[in-house]
Amino acid sequence: MALELARKAKWAFTTRRVRRADAVALDDDVAAARSGDLLLARVERIGSHRRLQLSSGRPSELWRGDFVVAACGDRYAVDQLEGISEIDPDGGDLLAGGGVIGRALSTHDAKPAPTRLMPLGRLTNAAGAPLSLADYALPHPGEGRPETVIYVAGSGMNAGKTTAAAALIRGLAVAGFAVAGLKATGTGACGDLHAYADAGARFVADFVDDGLVSTYRQPTTRILATLEALVGHAAGAGCDVAVVEIADGVLQPETEAVLARAASAGSFDGLVFAAADALSAIGGLAALARLGIAPLALSGLVTRAPLAVREVETVTSVWTMDKERLADPAAATALLAEARIAGSGGVSELAA
Repeated sequence: MALELARKAKWAFTTRRVRRADAVALDDDVAAARSGDLLLARVERIGSHRRLQLSSGRPSELWRGDFVVAACGDRYAVDQLEGISEIDPDGGDLLAGGGVIGRALSTHDAKPAPTRLMPLGRLTNAAGAPLSLADYALPHPGEGRPETVIYVAGSGMNAGKTTAAAALIRGLAVAGFAVAGLKATGTGACGDLHAYADAGARFVADFVDDGLVSTYRQPTTRILATLEALVGHAAGAGCDVAVVEIADGVLQPETEAVLARAASAGSFDGLVFAAADALSAIGGLAALARLGIAPLALSGLVTRAPLAVREVETVTSVWTMDKERLADPAAATALLAEARIAGSGGVSELAA
């Protein structure tokens, strides 16, 4: 009966790579669930997430009594909540609309309580092992990377990172480059991947394609391996350029660690920094400088306000590029040229 419910359930976007036929039984030891394990749950109370992103990418309205299949995982979202990959048999929380179940630790006081779920069990395969997203990761590619890798990082959540990444993808694609749009860190969701594809990316992928539901609380080495795999897949797809979005802000633990290690290893050729306002732009640039990173350009919500841009320009000479400029093929090509100079050990005039 429970397995029949799983077949009829709403399968979340985080489960998009899973072969549903592999789910042949249900294990009721939900407390043993670990990050990436698939769970069948019933919606008990509608809260902050009123919709679930389905495996197809379509948002589905949630109703009390719905059955869903999602992945156990963690979430770090300053503007929403923090949650960890622990499942209580008495109930769990929907931590993200892409399909992440866990236990909420704290919630932004402007947000409702999380949507409440009743976990019914872990999906298991014919051998009795729990199904995990790690079982469905793309095979790791051989060594290789596109000619140029550009990171997009930000001052925090909702600073305009995805908008900047999609705009840069658009500018480069219109200029004739084969561009990959990659989401290297964060929590599984469809919005970013759709934005990259809509902008003209030849290849799109995120950490879910490497078997992770979320990168929060994952070891730095694991995240870097995922990043390397995604870049390798972009090269295998024939991309000249990879635009790689790094989630959350530069003070988020995993983001800071990944940027520091990637910078010291020379894993990227340039970085675009998105900030919400002038002060976060200036503070973010200082935080990046401590990691040895000088961005090629500043973008994000701050660029929507001419006065804010003027404030930033009083203390820094970093090139400011709003959405429209990043999407302009001439400007995007100029930024790409500077990234290639910086990546080869030269001095970028834009970041000087």
